[in-house]
Amino acid sequence: MNSQKITVSVIGGHDINDEVEELAHNVGFIIGKMECVLICGGLSGVMEAAARGAKEAGGLTIGLLPGKDKADANPYIDIALPTTIGYARNAMVAASGDVIIALPGSFGTSSEISYANVYGRPVIDFGGWDVLGTIKVETLKELEEKLQELIKDLR
Repeated sequence: MNSQKITVSVIGGHDINDEVEELAHNVGFIIGKMECVLICGGLSGVMEAAARGAKEAGGLTIGLLPGKDKADANPYIDIALPTTIGYARNAMVAASGDVIIALPGSFGTSSEISYANVYGRPVIDFGGWDVLGTIKVETLKELEEKLQELIKDLR
């Protein structure tokens, strides 16, 4: 049995609407409730909403920041890790999660899905990506069940 905490990377856009913000918050809450560590890019949008949800559920959050300043992290990040490598941090976000959850986003999110597939990480598609190799879910209940199934063997 592995003694390390299970990590779940949440990926998605920084420019989001209220519906996506609520989805991200709920996803983060599920991750926190499952006692997994939430990893994200640490900034605004999906990243902030998911981190807020995880914190509300008592979870731990890590933000892999693109720049060099910890102060750039959103207020719900417990551990801010400046990478100084800009978008190249997307590879780190994908590699750091035992499971990746993809919410709506743009090119950065698409690159993270691709990296996750290259690294052999399971990607739960909750953002309509329809990318080969991802696990599509339609509801929060489906997402929670699939996440439980994926992390069961990691514990």
